[in-house]
Amino acid sequence: MTAQVSSTPAPYVEVVQSEILAHVRNHIGHLTLNRPSGLNAINLNMVRELQRHLDTWAKDVNVKAVVLRGAGDKAFCAGGDIRSLYDSYRHKNSLHTAFFEEEYALDLALNHYPKPVLALMDGLVLGGGMGLVQGADLRVVTERSKLAMPEVGIGYFPDVGGSYFLTRTPGQLGTYLGVSGVQIRASDALYCGLADRYIDSSVLPDLDRALDSMKWRSAPLDDLKAQLERLTVDTLPDPPLKKLRTLIDNTFNAQTVPDIVARLRATSDPAHQAWANDTADLLHTRSPLAMAVTLEMLRRGLALPLEQCFALELHLDRQWFDRGDLIEGIRALIIDKDKTPHWNPPTLDALDADKVASFFINFKPAGV
Repeated sequence: MTAQVSSTPAPYVEVVQSEILAHVRNHIGHLTLNRPSGLNAINLNMVRELQRHLDTWAKDVNVKAVVLRGAGDKAFCAGGDIRSLYDSYRHKNSLHTAFFEEEYALDLALNHYPKPVLALMDGLVLGGGMGLVQGADLRVVTERSKLAMPEVGIGYFPDVGGSYFLTRTPGQLGTYLGVSGVQIRASDALYCGLADRYIDSSVLPDLDRALDSMKWRSAPLDDLKAQLERLTVDTLPDPPLKKLRTLIDNTFNAQTVPDIVARLRATSDPAHQAWANDTADLLHTRSPLAMAVTLEMLRRGLALPLEQCFALELHLDRQWFDRGDLIEGIRALIIDKDKTPHWNPPTLDALDADKVASFFINFKPAGV
């Protein structure tokens, strides 16, 4: 909640703003994540509010499409409210389990939503924010966009459908993004297929005016595309990952994370040697267990349909608070802020292949 205090000395007045803003204009339902001071990080109440509005508008014949955005210019959504999940686990209540179950259900619902969804991905789009937008029909980035699945940096794995949408990127780009947790900008998002269109943030007000005044002439998705084509482009020049594509494909297709690091260290091309060594150094800062489980999850996700990818992620999540590195990662980065997580195991060399495999033992895809 965001509290605003009146400037008058007395009486004390508190105005509580909703964390989800919802309104309909010109047959378009607009949903805004409204926690700008918290980079629009999503919590359980927000998940439920989004689901409620989407369910209502799905049945409303006067609503033809939905637009998702974040309040402010810093973030669409910087992920889940991990502090609340940490507190829930420590206090042994059920909020953290309910959050993931309902968040995944919301993300899956967006993938199957019966009306077109336009996601304005301005600013940070991290973790849970990616889960919201990757099911949208039209995903629009700006020059301020920074996309990532950064979970391995806090001892977790890229969930919210990451086992599906990361594995549908070209070559090994999704493996690189999931195992490293790095951020990418607009040109790479388009190149990876994680965004559809680019718009300069200064033109966003023009897009809003166009949406408010547009005439609905054909299928709603076609009408939306026609508006976007006037104000956006679908490619940007010189995406950095394009130049690294061959190296990424040849290193991140290794069978294990230690093998990936070894291939990076063995890079001899002077043009890419510094990048390869920097990437190897970065992997040594991530949770070894989280990276290893992520790699296995992505390999399995490539062969699974969307619904089963979410089922696999929920299967992992139900074990992770007790057996994974997430609680330690949140402690080090958010609670104590010492930025010195004590991963278990502490190094890639100490990884136990049997422990990694044990997370997947009891998962049976539907129909198997």
